[in-house]
Amino acid sequence: MASPGHSDLGEVAPEIKASERRTAVAIADLEWREMEGDDCEFRYGDGTNEAQDNDFPTVERSRLQEMLSLLGLEMYQVQKLSLQDSLQISFDSMKNWAPQVPKDLPWNFLRKLQALNADARNTTMVLDVLPDARPVEKESQMEEEIIYWDPADDLAADIYSFSELPTPDTPVNPLDLLCALLISSDSFLQQEIVLKMALCQFALPLVLPDSENHYHTFLLWAMRGIVRTWWSQPPRGVGSFREDSVVLSRAPAFAFVRMDVSSNSKSQLLNAVLSPGHRQWDCFWHRDLNLGTNAREISDGLVEISWFFPSGREDLDIFPEPVTFLNLRGDIGSHWLQFKLLTEISSAVFILTDNISKKEYKLLYSMKESTTKYYFILSPYRGKRNTNLRFLNKLIPVLKIDHSHVLVKVSSTDSDSFVKRIRAIVGNVLRAPCRRVSVEDMAHAARKLGLKVDEDCEECQKAKDRMERITRKIKDSDAYRRDELRLQGDPWRKAAQVEKEFCQLQWAVDPPEKHRAELRRRLLELRMQQNSHDPSSGVQEFISGISSPSLSEKQYFLRWMEWGLARVAQPRLRQPPETLLTLRPKHGGATDLGELLWPEPLGVEHFLREMGQFYEAESCLVEAGRLPAGQRRFAHFPGLASELLLTGLPLELIDGSTLSMPVRWVTGLLKELHVRLERRSRLVVLSALGVPGTGKSTLLNTMFGLRFATGKSCSPRGAFMQLITVAEGFSQDLGCDHILVIDSGGLIGGALTSAGDRFELEASLATLLMGLSNVTVISLAETKDIPAAILHAFLRLEKTGHMPNYQFVYQNLHDVSVPGPRPRDKRQLLDPPGDLSRAAAQMEKQSDGFRALAGLAFCDPEKQHIWHIPGLWHGAPPMAAVSLAYSEAIFELKRCLLENIRNGLSNQNKNIQQLIELVRRL
Repeated sequence: MASPGHSDLGEVAPEIKASERRTAVAIADLEWREMEGDDCEFRYGDGTNEAQDNDFPTVERSRLQEMLSLLGLEMYQVQKLSLQDSLQISFDSMKNWAPQVPKDLPWNFLRKLQALNADARNTTMVLDVLPDARPVEKESQMEEEIIYWDPADDLAADIYSFSELPTPDTPVNPLDLLCALLISSDSFLQQEIVLKMALCQFALPLVLPDSENHYHTFLLWAMRGIVRTWWSQPPRGVGSFREDSVVLSRAPAFAFVRMDVSSNSKSQLLNAVLSPGHRQWDCFWHRDLNLGTNAREISDGLVEISWFFPSGREDLDIFPEPVTFLNLRGDIGSHWLQFKLLTEISSAVFILTDNISKKEYKLLYSMKESTTKYYFILSPYRGKRNTNLRFLNKLIPVLKIDHSHVLVKVSSTDSDSFVKRIRAIVGNVLRAPCRRVSVEDMAHAARKLGLKVDEDCEECQKAKDRMERITRKIKDSDAYRRDELRLQGDPWRKAAQVEKEFCQLQWAVDPPEKHRAELRRRLLELRMQQNSHDPSSGVQEFISGISSPSLSEKQYFLRWMEWGLARVAQPRLRQPPETLLTLRPKHGGATDLGELLWPEPLGVEHFLREMGQFYEAESCLVEAGRLPAGQRRFAHFPGLASELLLTGLPLELIDGSTLSMPVRWVTGLLKELHVRLERRSRLVVLSALGVPGTGKSTLLNTMFGLRFATGKSCSPRGAFMQLITVAEGFSQDLGCDHILVIDSGGLIGGALTSAGDRFELEASLATLLMGLSNVTVISLAETKDIPAAILHAFLRLEKTGHMPNYQFVYQNLHDVSVPGPRPRDKRQLLDPPGDLSRAAAQMEKQSDGFRALAGLAFCDPEKQHIWHIPGLWHGAPPMAAVSLAYSEAIFELKRCLLENIRNGLSNQNKNIQQLIELVRRL
């Protein structure tokens, strides 16, 4: 099957396709004129060759639609595929299935990418029944018809088109799959796809080609969520640590392009340059990978981007600073606009080719005003040696190059030495004054050339403007919280303490009425004080943003707020993870409950927290008869928050500043959620508990595609909840319509002490979260190190008879790869408890507190309650990719959890009304 485009290596058709010729003319205002043989020249002109335009008028126009139809994506061209669609739990969520037909490929890719699976780009299909072989005589007849078609026949173009497009039993090139899926996805799914690809260390799409309309898109918005960390050299320490968005950080860029035909692969060369030592990571997809030689149908013109980030270790770092690498798929003559962009944003461009003909010479001659450095990588096996030399000699003064800018690589060339030479060239450019650009700078250049930038849509820009009106007033995060978010801090902390005391009195045998009345009076005073305030201008602007009737604008606004607030974060938050301090006990084991576990950055949750406090204060006064219900101003706040929960935003369940739950706010939110879900309100609650740094948030995000904050430097300290929808066709089988996932965040500080207020508070919060849950995942860094607060909660819940389905997850946070569960893991977990376990049992007045953990009702040694998860990274960060073993282990854990839910092993499922009652009781 002939390829309609050009692959990185093999032979390509000598003629330029009509549609590609039209693209070059429209973009550069050039007119190509066919010459004898391979030579052609161009001249500036105003017209196009009508005969060329009419050769195959429908071939390229239908190619994209045919690919979308083949992949089952044509239905998503008007109503785009959304992020929520891709995250639904379905039958396929429980199966490690392989695609059998092309329509399975997009969903298989999304499922594997969500799980950070390094094999996500493999588009191999497993066919149940092999297709019948086509008879030889029909094959010959078809070939004859294609060769001898009548140019006057209107069907000729269609015959040509369908002869080259993939058929249902033909593998699809992974780059075609990626382009088709991105074209069919909305902005937020595009962003999720690119973010997950970055975690997998895949090359990212930067310019998305539209082969049908020639309206290429620069993916700036899709890159917005990517934040990378690195260490500058030398030394590796607090001062050399950096963390920034890839969209905003500036670095030298190096582009690799192909001119006509090249025997050398750009992608393989780039992978070798980026890979330290002898371990090559396939960042850029290339021909030697599975299906790498399959024809590209719609992805020629794709520009990919990747980065090198230093780790601060001289033995691993190829370059001393971040470096950007760009890769254009296809021939520069057919994708002039993309090539022009690369020359304007790159410090150097490497051009791989076998031949330099008159056509290519004219093309490069037009770049004579460029200040970019050019390097040629030649492979003269197919080339005309003398012709190449003649044109190179002409280009030397034009492109301001010399003979050191011309490299020859043939099959006998030592690959390692050649890669070192390329790295040396890059290093020399870095040491000299050179252009440094961010992705935002690249987008600015793309706009000037007429490319569409995804971020320029009206809804996105309106949301950005609203965010900037809020964040430009934030000069200091602490001062802003004190002056603008007035209901938080001391007022809320005091009210939470009074409500806690009032709640404890309800369980007293004979509570003194005078004390009860005093607590009620104090609470009403505090709530009246809160209710006397009006929302600040920033909070009002935030409320307007999440009240937008446009769902897209609302989602854009929330994303912009997350990034905008991150940019104004205090510098002290940008420290290496290992330097951040955890809470330490003060005198005699007591701790200050107001002391920070780590600096808490200003985030979206603080604005929602303020809304919650306005609602709490108002509700409290209405309940006490101090405020007529008709005068309520904030009754609609829970409805706004429930809509955010339905769109996939994690909402705070337990306040991280006071370590308490705003019960009226949470129950009001759940009531509104029940109204919006109507009959689909059956819930399973899944919680994850563990001390910060044990990888529980990353585990949940990888398992279900969630958005819980990870890393101490950016994580809020409260417990957050996020809602996952179960597909309607699967909800009856699974026994629920939604799964509510709760991440304990930083609430459990670890086994710091077995006495004192801090420990009692942690134990109470652990009891609350586990009591709400059907399934609880306990994330452990060491198998024998179960936090005392969690063990304390076990003992409390055992007395109540409410025991969720527990899964203990030991995450290997240090080793790169450890095979399978070690036999001693389970024995250590079930060994007799240590001092903390004994102390917890004694506090609960358990006479048999010295028994082993295995004796508790929830832990059956014969069942698989204990999981060993291999290390997250394969290699050394920041250039490490997620290990395949980690991804596969997380998928197996997910399958087991869903199986337990389906089999009814997760305690009794509940609807939202029952969950509301449980929240009030607990």
